[in-house]
Amino acid sequence: MDEIVKSTEDEWRAVLTPLQYSVTRQQGTEPAFTGETWDNHEQGIYRCVCCGNELYHSEQKYDSGTGWPSFWRPIATDTIVTAEDDSYYARRVEVKCARCEAHLGHLFPDGPQPTGLRYCMNSASLQFVKIP
Repeated sequence: MDEIVKSTEDEWRAVLTPLQYSVTRQQGTEPAFTGETWDNHEQGIYRCVCCGNELYHSEQKYDSGTGWPSFWRPIATDTIVTAEDDSYYARRVEVKCARCEAHLGHLFPDGPQPTGLRYCMNSASLQFVKIP
């Protein structure tokens, strides 16, 4: 993985939309079924919107029925980090970008095989790059 990306809050605000900033830097979420990539079926790579870190491949994406882009595994285990999240009166596992610590979404144990995991991401935290 590349070098860790550190920026000030003002620098993040200058390069992100208000929704992207809210989701990635303030651990927000977007409403279900509203993001740009939840229903995307094209072949490509999903990158961190903050730093460009390659996170997920479209081959690992599936329709979870939740309204958020869901994946059964990341491209590589070192592209993300996880942490316990006890916000909103629920215990969850937060998923962050390993390069810039952007909040991406949450990890749940109800995904398809072969992992049984659901990486439930916010579209606002992802940049889709189509593979020709």
